[in-house]
Amino acid sequence: MELDEKIKKAYDSSHNYRVAPNILNRDFYREEPVQACVSDITYIPCLDGFLYLTVVLNLFDRKIIGWSMSDPLSASSTVIPAIRMANRNRPFIQGVIFHSDRGVQYASKQTVNVLESLKACQSMSRKGNCWDNAVAESFFKTLKSELVYGAKLKSKEEMSLYVFEYIESWYNRKRRFSSLDFLTIDEFWELL
Repeated sequence: MELDEKIKKAYDSSHNYRVAPNILNRDFYREEPVQACVSDITYIPCLDGFLYLTVVLNLFDRKIIGWSMSDPLSASSTVIPAIRMANRNRPFIQGVIFHSDRGVQYASKQTVNVLESLKACQSMSRKGNCWDNAVAESFFKTLKSELVYGAKLKSKEEMSLYVFEYIESWYNRKRRFSSLDFLTIDEFWELL
């Protein structure tokens, strides 16, 4: 199987699981911290294969509140740890919208059960419509532009450290956001 086919198969949304309706409906702005979040998975090429990064991004302040890096692409290695971290960092309120694409990791019974136990309302993009999850897609474009593209390939272990530092030290702490009037997340919170 060609590499492109492996990646396409990993992200295939042709599965027999239930697909949640698109409740978010491209409404990417919220006035309270835990009303809605978006999530997605991307792959990062490394010397020794691919590293899969899953993020959960809060729409109120654009903070990455949960993330996971893994080698396997199963829900238990990608989406579930990211959701659990997000809930620890910013406990989900009943009815919080959790939006993603239709990938098998998000549609799996394991993910659905975790979201139901947290009383989250699952939302999924329309088929083949990346604009329905534009904020998560934009984060990955930014991460890859600022960290991955043009850089020398690193091992998975090295890249994991770079991604950790990027999210926790740069993106969540020092990066300025046009959606926050060019403030950092911390500066935005100071004004509340």
